Amino acid sequence: MSQDSPIPAPPLRRLFAPVRALFVGDASAGVLLIIVAAAAMLAANSPLAGEYRELFYGELSWTPIAKLDDLHLWINDGLMALFFFVVGLEVKREIVSGQLSDPAARRLPMVAAAAGMLVPAGVFMLVSGGGEYTRGWAIPAATDIAFAMGVLGLLGSRVPASLRLFLLTVAIVDDIGAVLVIAVFYTPSIAMIWLVASIVVLAAMVGLNRLRVGAFWPYLLLAAVLWYCVLNTGVHATIAGVLAALTIPLRRADGNSMLERLEHGLAPWSAYLVVPVFGFANAGVSLSGMGPGALLDPLPYAIAAGLVVGKQIGIFSTVFILDKTGFAPRPAGASWTEIWGISILCGIGFTMSLFIGSLAFPTQPLLIEEAKIGILTGSAISAVLGFIVLRMTTTHPDEDCNDRGIQPEKAEA
Repeated sequence: MSQDSPIPAPPLRRLFAPVRALFVGDASAGVLLIIVAAAAMLAANSPLAGEYRELFYGELSWTPIAKLDDLHLWINDGLMALFFFVVGLEVKREIVSGQLSDPAARRLPMVAAAAGMLVPAGVFMLVSGGGEYTRGWAIPAATDIAFAMGVLGLLGSRVPASLRLFLLTVAIVDDIGAVLVIAVFYTPSIAMIWLVASIVVLAAMVGLNRLRVGAFWPYLLLAAVLWYCVLNTGVHATIAGVLAALTIPLRRADGNSMLERLEHGLAPWSAYLVVPVFGFANAGVSLSGMGPGALLDPLPYAIAAGLVVGKQIGIFSTVFILDKTGFAPRPAGASWTEIWGISILCGIGFTMSLFIGSLAFPTQPLLIEEAKIGILTGSAISAVLGFIVLRMTTTHPDEDCNDRGIQPEKAEA
């Protein structure tokens, strides 16, 4: 074999490459969510269905907070505050010193993300017909970061880095939008005394930031107090997580990044504990008495249509228009087919969609169950279709280099 001949990839290495991809990089958290969602569905439709519902919805014999009288509420109002805290840390870092700090760089993903929320909401309203389903308009608006990046991780280095960054930024902006939607549209009433108390505590945390306090514990202690105050305002308690995160200093007096240390320390707990527990508690849908036609009921059909159709139309058309008008160029090195594939992946709305669904119909359990069916169906279709489109159309050389054990930058040496 000549020195210039390509080195064939070892058969076993190529055979098990997809398996390795499940447990490294961006893929593992997303695959865990898939497993958790499947486990929840099995539990809710097995002889253990009664125990499953009793575990999460059975009234607790004792709880330190009367408003949280079952495990499901503790997960959605309490544990998810940590998820939103990590989201807030990520958002602040990106805005202050990351990709969202450059106006030119954030122009495309921010406008695309906005369209990727508005168009699915419009598709939802058009398909559902409004009426009793109107409060669910925001369910298909969000993109699940872990799930979408997990699917992208399965593709390895075939997808250009610019597209990975685009997807991540769109998902982050989606999270910001989802938080604002929850605060504005899903807050039925506000207790003014507790609102004032929340503002005072938040001001104290801002004061710690201004005074350059470098210890973690004062911020975390006040964050817990803020969560309790917000819980009693009527605004969803998880909003406290985002607000608290925005007060964490990016830099301490010694030059170390307090925010990044917290983010790196808490992100694995959020990705591998909080979100999976939330998914297991919320993704279980009993299919008893439901036929295949249940997917065509107005609510699940509208949610699935919003995620699968609305997301890709909103994001892809926005990128196309902005690029052709010169307002913002498309991601470097990406073909239009690849951008279409990424737009499809943005239709994975698992975590935030389930969360908004529970807020949209708090007194209508049947509609919550129907919303879950639409979310799971739309997210699954988006994940599979997006993966297929990207797998069949990406032709970037990094994959071949990696399969042969050659570093991309040395491929031409």
